[in-house]
Order: sequence, then structure tokens, then C-alpha cells
Amino acid sequence: MKKILVLFLFISNISFSQMITNESKVEVIEKETFKELIEKNIQVIDVRTAEEYRDGYIKNAINIDFKSSEFIQNISRLDKNKSYLIYCKSGNRSGKASKVMDSLGFHKIYDLKGGFMNW
Repeated sequence: MKKILVLFLFISNISFSQMITNESKVEVIEKETFKELIEKNIQVIDVRTAEEYRDGYIKNAINIDFKSSEFIQNISRLDKNKSYLIYCKSGNRSGKASKVMDSLGFHKIYDLKGGFMNW
């Protein structure tokens, strides 16, 4: 429960700070654009659970579970100077994960509109 509260407060703070700076590096994109960017070798990140990932995923996607207590630690290991394609099941978790990545200073995050269900 404590980890959930901390994550909620973290995400709430992100939303507030984005309202102040209005410099979000997150772009929600359609699957056609997502596919084009995959062809440019931009890393794909699946933020669903490991079980969801095992049931099917976008080619070359790495799995970093947004629901994991280590999400921030794991996502922080990535190169913040690169762009990333991100998705979840429906777009909800990836939207939240994108905000976290934005607050951590990632260069550019492309979020798949409608998530894997839209793929």
C-alpha cells in the first residue's frame, strides 16, 4: 500500500510540474506512426506485466512492468538521451509510465494510442 501511495504522489507531482512547464516530451501516436518508428530502430518498451508480455508482444519490445515496485529503478537504467516507443494493454499504464519517464528527463517518448489492443 505504501508503494502505491508513493507512486500516486509521484505521478500527481509529475502532472502538476508538467502544467507549470508545459514542456512534455510525450507524444501519443497512432499505430501506423508507431510502426514507422519501429523501422527506425527506436527501442520499444512494453510496460505490461510479465504474464501479459508472455501472452504476446510487439517484436523486439523489452518488458519493464509499470506495476512493479522497481519500475522507476528499472526504467532509470535506460539511456535518457534516446527516444522510446512505449505501450501497455490499452494506453492507460503507458500514459502514466510516459509521464514518469518525462519527469525523469527522457528525450522523447512515443506512446501507442490504444495500446496493444489497438496493435
